[in-house]
Amino acid sequence: MRLTTGRTAVLALATAATASLLGSTVSAADATPGRQTGPTATALGWGACEGTGLDPRQECATLKVPLDYRDPGGKRISLAVSRVPSERPRARRGTLLLIPGGPGSPGLDRPTTLGKRLPRSVRDAYDIVSFDPRGLGRSTHAGCDLAPADLSLLASRPWPAPGGDITENVTTGRRIADTCARNGGDLLRTLSTVNEARDIDSIRRALGERKLSAWGVSYGTYVGSVYAQMFPEHTDRWVLDSNDDPDPERVERGWLANYAVGVEDTFPDFAAWASAPGSPVRLAGTPDGVRRRVLALAARLDAKPLPWPGANPPELNGNVLRQSMLSALYSPDTFEDLAKLIVDADAGKVPDAAPADPTQDIAAVSLATICNDVEWPTSLTAYARDVAASRKSHPLTAGMPVNVTTCAFWHDKPRDKPVRITGQGPSNVLLVQNTRDVATPYRGALELRRAYRDRARMVSVDAMGHAAAYRVNHGSDCADRRVTDFLLTGELPKRDLRCP
Repeated sequence: MRLTTGRTAVLALATAATASLLGSTVSAADATPGRQTGPTATALGWGACEGTGLDPRQECATLKVPLDYRDPGGKRISLAVSRVPSERPRARRGTLLLIPGGPGSPGLDRPTTLGKRLPRSVRDAYDIVSFDPRGLGRSTHAGCDLAPADLSLLASRPWPAPGGDITENVTTGRRIADTCARNGGDLLRTLSTVNEARDIDSIRRALGERKLSAWGVSYGTYVGSVYAQMFPEHTDRWVLDSNDDPDPERVERGWLANYAVGVEDTFPDFAAWASAPGSPVRLAGTPDGVRRRVLALAARLDAKPLPWPGANPPELNGNVLRQSMLSALYSPDTFEDLAKLIVDADAGKVPDAAPADPTQDIAAVSLATICNDVEWPTSLTAYARDVAASRKSHPLTAGMPVNVTTCAFWHDKPRDKPVRITGQGPSNVLLVQNTRDVATPYRGALELRRAYRDRARMVSVDAMGHAAAYRVNHGSDCADRRVTDFLLTGELPKRDLRCP
């Protein structure tokens, strides 16, 4: 998943929506299903993309799709779609769709930002395509018109108060749910993984493709799995990287709970780094010493937060530190920033720059998707009990992963049942997974692998971090080769593999 979190994750999302589109529109109803008039023929009217730093070959278009797929002749909304065409049209074999993560992550610039990570052979073989999901970026916008304080991640992320009290979380959750019900409109009610899968199939038809190949990362693995279950006949070569547990009884509720596991899985990597003699910011002489220092600092900041003008909330408290730690565990590249934050906070200092809050559309799409995908429990007594138990068993996350959320007070029931992932369909799914991943823990990925049965193979990488294939700085040549070979030949490994 990911439930867009933390300092670095939010800053990345805030700058992700830099591309906008110019170009004509086409209705999904105007594109004939399965039609293919040539290797590059398309029903979309491509035009130049606005924005800076984009591949000059990236093109953008707009696709009209039903607001409600139960009423295909009714109101329509726009999806912003982008592509970088194959670099060798004669070698082109199809379309590789980059499925955005989140929920709440735009995708329009991904053919540039992620596409350039792909080897030349893959860029020759495919048009690289992505899109802004409904409600986001240059697609028809969603929003709840939340107050600035409720855009803070500590408002939507249910960190309990010091000592574990959840009273303020209940008040905040009710307020956000009421605000979204009042201001969100019809679009907010349609934001779900099932509808995103339907939107992808509309994109497929508009592209004139009988089948799509895909590369989904994080929450994109769940979107990709739902699509592969709903439209197996339209899947070609399916790569899912950093995989979510597909449990249809829990869905995002289970993913949030898994943060407690993910932090415990990955914190030892940070602790080893921060206690190593050659570390640029050494926090303690042993990994246990690093853990004790972090827990002690969080407790001190619970009792006496540091003023942080310009931040939201305007203080560095224990939960801000915990959220910053969780976000830093997405990648070893952020270890040094976290260690510096710990050193400065111990000295009574706060960073010069405050983390950015999610935009209104990112907040609305993230919340609505999480709440619309599955029903959430409403017993406040049960939430309080679970928080108390989690605080004892997983102190680094202080009860947050099992706490009450806005979804407990959401006004709408899910319109579609969660899709159960099964092994029904062609054997064309390659799962790629780091063994230590804070956001999509390995044990959850194994559940997806079991659900796919013979339809999939898994390549596990003995590494820490979120996203396993084509990583910058911390990649695995072994995993990259397996993904590239699959995209080029379509052949899955004969058995599950483990890469060093």
